[in-house]
Amino acid sequence: MNENKTLCAPADNRLTLWDSIDWTKAELAVRKLQARIVKAQKDGRHNKVKALQWTLTHSFYAKALAVKRVTSNGGGNTPGVDIETWEKPETKMQAINDLRRRGYQPKPLRRAHIKKSNGRLRPLGIPTMKDRAMQALYLMALEPVAETTGDTRSYGFRKERHCMDAVQQCHNILRKGYSPEWILEGDIKGCFDHISHEWLLANIPMDKAMLRKWLKCGYIFNKQMFPTEEGTPQGGIISPTLANMTLDGLQKVLAEKYKRVRIKGKLYSPMVNLVRYADDFIITCENRETLEKEIKPLVADFMSERGLTLSEEKTVITNIRDGFDFLGFNIRKYGNEILTKPTKKAEKRFMENIRKVIKGNKGCRQESLIRMLNAKIRGWGAYYQHGATRDSFHRVDHQIFLSLWQWAKRRHSKKGKRWIKDRYWHNIRGNSWTFAAKFKKSNGKEDQLTLLTLASSFPFLQYTQIKGDMNPFDVDCRLYFNQRMKSKMLVSLKGRKSLLHLWEKQGRKCPICGEPIDTHKAWNVMPTVQNGRKCNLLVHDKCFKLSHKSNDNNQGNRIKKTLVLRYGKDRLFLFCPGSSREGTLQAQVERHINHRYSYLSLWRRRLCIYV
Repeated sequence: MNENKTLCAPADNRLTLWDSIDWTKAELAVRKLQARIVKAQKDGRHNKVKALQWTLTHSFYAKALAVKRVTSNGGGNTPGVDIETWEKPETKMQAINDLRRRGYQPKPLRRAHIKKSNGRLRPLGIPTMKDRAMQALYLMALEPVAETTGDTRSYGFRKERHCMDAVQQCHNILRKGYSPEWILEGDIKGCFDHISHEWLLANIPMDKAMLRKWLKCGYIFNKQMFPTEEGTPQGGIISPTLANMTLDGLQKVLAEKYKRVRIKGKLYSPMVNLVRYADDFIITCENRETLEKEIKPLVADFMSERGLTLSEEKTVITNIRDGFDFLGFNIRKYGNEILTKPTKKAEKRFMENIRKVIKGNKGCRQESLIRMLNAKIRGWGAYYQHGATRDSFHRVDHQIFLSLWQWAKRRHSKKGKRWIKDRYWHNIRGNSWTFAAKFKKSNGKEDQLTLLTLASSFPFLQYTQIKGDMNPFDVDCRLYFNQRMKSKMLVSLKGRKSLLHLWEKQGRKCPICGEPIDTHKAWNVMPTVQNGRKCNLLVHDKCFKLSHKSNDNNQGNRIKKTLVLRYGKDRLFLFCPGSSREGTLQAQVERHINHRYSYLSLWRRRLCIYV
């Protein structure tokens, strides 16, 4: 097959600088191909799926996005056995050209261990940068198929699905008066390490040659080479998706065996439900005997076909009145009401982390301590604020206060309690025991930094669960996910509809960099002037800081202006000629208007609007 004729994007030999790649256009091209894969999979056209997967894995834009993913995430600075990282733009461009299927041979994994919550060690296999990029490339082609064929009640390691979706599903199937009361808590023993290679090669719809190379590449530990006869390594980008596809199908097996039946004219349901997050799952049923004698052996047989076994110590049967722990939540029924609250282990682990920070910074400034604690409190509170956490939050707040009181008394052992209180705790919004510190901003103004409290800063927030049959790669589901993103923005903006209107008016994009404004990246409000009128723009924090930095540099010479290029209903905001970024202005125009040369000619003839 002629490669140049089947590409949906520029060929590999295209001499393009890394910084000039149009990432918006790249994501759009890849997204279109993924939508076509979903459509072909739903129609049962498996040969078409393979052809589209081949096209995707050989496109320039897909390779560029794969390199970008492995270099921009947290593991981009973690090397493999070759001790190589991609930091320079030239290296990244060369990496794009090196992502070729022909002659590719993965290197062995670098074995590392991390501690688990129970004190045991979890083995990790760290691939090289090139192997990670190749896995990310082929994952783009595999994910649309996995999302189309996956279980509707599986929530782990899937796009647009989170832990709270699984917890909310548990709440929904157990909250009613006639809901099942018996739960099988399932856990797979070494799920990633024991998956059968034969089953993966026979059932995973992807390039078999590439999959076999990754499964059989082996690993290096203590300068010794070890082969891999089973399992997919934890640490590989494609491994979570492979594990999910391995466990997919259990929901269908249970649904076929335990159907609703009509007995004496009445509809009877055994109420067998499955909720799974990665390798942790629960199965509900109306009686204990069915779970113990029928469902548990059925699940064990299902796992044995894939080379997996259930963990005897973690697989237990419990009653909803006694409660069970799932994803850091304790789910238990009190009377006719079911509550989801943080587990005692989660509280203990969080307080150990907080005390470690406080004891490790005995001599630091109060402002620095508050910033370190706020980062941890914000993450923990945002995760648990969707449950019944009032009592738990008050309890944790009190423990944090006691730790901070000991921290303050140690610093001033010869001072009285009243003096210590007035030194570190202040009256803010009627609360006289607010741990706060005054500091000066870069502009010389004085401001106050307060410690977040879980009870007041994170009130209960109702979580909207994702619909089970929604696919983020499907064109038909795009409207649903847009509305879901809109609702998330409303919650984060606390009902400030004016900002939501502004977000929609800008096309949900940052006017400076052109990247989408969503809940994943921090954004800010930047005041500006258009047509002699003051207005606000929603921009990313990084763009906001760069804009203000440029304004500060040119404050003594001239006032920074904004170039507004109008096309259609949208507006494009760029820096005007004469700025420090004048050389990149044309590249920005080309990137944002997708090579609309008619508008480029208007820009060159200065038929633009200056404000």
